[in-house]
Amino acid sequence: MSQAPRHGALPVEHDKTRFTLWAPDARAVEVEFDNGLRQPMAAETDGWFQATLPASPGTLYRFIINGELKVPDPAARAQHDDVHGYSKVVDHSGFHWRQQDWAGRPWHETIIYEVHVGLLGGYKGVQAYLPYLQRLGVTAIELMPLGEFPGARNWGYDGVLPFAPESSYGTPEELKELVDSAHALGLMIYVDVVYNHFGPDGNYLGQYASGFFRSDIQTPWGPAIDFRRPEVRSFFIENALMWIMDYRVDGLRLDAVHAISEKDFLIELAQRVRSAAGPDRHIHLVLENEDNSASLLQRGFDAQWNDDGHNVLHALLTGEDEGYYADFISEPTLKLARCLSEGFIYQGESTRRGHARGEPSAHLPPSSFVLFLQNHDQIGNRAFGDRLITLTDEASLRASTALMLLSPMVPLMFMGEEWGSRTPFLFFTDHNEELAQAVREGRQNEFKEFSLFAEHPERKVPDPNAVDTFSRSRPDYTSISDPQFQEWRDFYEELLALRHAEIIPRLASSRFAGVQVLAESAISARWELSDGQILRIDINLGDAYVAAPAVPTTARVLYSCQVTTLGDMLPPSSLIALLENN
Repeated sequence: MSQAPRHGALPVEHDKTRFTLWAPDARAVEVEFDNGLRQPMAAETDGWFQATLPASPGTLYRFIINGELKVPDPAARAQHDDVHGYSKVVDHSGFHWRQQDWAGRPWHETIIYEVHVGLLGGYKGVQAYLPYLQRLGVTAIELMPLGEFPGARNWGYDGVLPFAPESSYGTPEELKELVDSAHALGLMIYVDVVYNHFGPDGNYLGQYASGFFRSDIQTPWGPAIDFRRPEVRSFFIENALMWIMDYRVDGLRLDAVHAISEKDFLIELAQRVRSAAGPDRHIHLVLENEDNSASLLQRGFDAQWNDDGHNVLHALLTGEDEGYYADFISEPTLKLARCLSEGFIYQGESTRRGHARGEPSAHLPPSSFVLFLQNHDQIGNRAFGDRLITLTDEASLRASTALMLLSPMVPLMFMGEEWGSRTPFLFFTDHNEELAQAVREGRQNEFKEFSLFAEHPERKVPDPNAVDTFSRSRPDYTSISDPQFQEWRDFYEELLALRHAEIIPRLASSRFAGVQVLAESAISARWELSDGQILRIDINLGDAYVAAPAVPTTARVLYSCQVTTLGDMLPPSSLIALLENN
């Protein structure tokens, strides 16, 4: 690590730990251990408090502010009893890594499988599925946020202690075992991190470090985090470094960075992470960013989740036009053509709300965009957590899936998608009753304008705080072997094997090479691959036959879906992928 971390409790020598807290609003700070012993911390400059005390790994502690307020360490490396309890001293150097030589995999080899750790049984539960995911053809498992959140059931975006892996999922050592086991199978691990806000329960920072937040900018979650302050920047950069260096994960997905006003913080974070990891490790940094800031993808970040691509494909497949789909229902064929030929659809154009969104992106490589048909947001933010297989016909879904898995964009799947799971993924929490009621009401109000509820106001969204809502969201992996699901699993395995054999070896320096609109809901897209060959995908998501472009005699068919003859007509819900000489 290029410079030692400062925030939190860090073992410094045998049986001694340095405790450090930034508390600029506090007059005095003490460390209290679980045996009742209290030790004062020395006040330093700029609001820092520090003390080096006898404390071995596993010691439980918390901070006392001004002799009264008892709080967990905001940079705790582990928690003993949820977000309000004692923090725990962790020595990251004590873990024995078996995969000492693992350096990761290049970005263009990435095939992402997104999972919710709690639904799969914690860190050990995810570890048990690694061999299955390797056989499927996945190369990277993306874990939804792990920072300690209130209760035992949460998506992870309500986390308040970002350095402490969620204790209901297991121990820090079990998380490291998961990472080490993944590396032994050639699999990367990415972690979704939340640096744009803290959750509503268990965040005490405003009571002793109000400088963490700025009063002049509000986000959907409250006051914006103040990244103008070096202490705040270092807090989150140290967190990113912890995942990369102490847990040896291969990459981070940064949630909703459009809510971070200081974009130079993101650039600094990327620089620090890459400097600490060194040139020999493949470290991947991915953004979620409604602003479509193509410039960030040339300043340390590998890719962005391409919501535009998802939204237009969803509109074409379902015809839905409510919510954010309203920005994609008009001229969806042209929008899909732009996505497959330039990356982003919105590159400065105005949205339905009249706001200009996006930057030009055609100069970027296709691998700068993560393409998906489903993810935690796009399923779970629906009122009833509907998966796409329940919203469209299977033939069109197959063609769209083939497009996702064979295009040069980096594909992402959501757990259970690969066998056609119909289990919903609902929004769930485990809050105290007061907060739970506020979430229930907020969730219901969120959908009241949608036709499904406007026409039937008696309908209720599933209670986020009910245990049953969590349980109903667990995909039944035992059903994978059921014959009714085998066809979907074989379909995904075939496409992923094809991507490994024919696409990935040619992706390192691919580029967009144009698109032709064939008819409504039908296009032919082209990409130039690193060996000079052209990957061409013709897709027809419409209801009518469409004249197909001529197929050169030297072209090689990689895959076809619903297509029986070449160079003739594209049937409804069909796709054909070809390799052509340039």
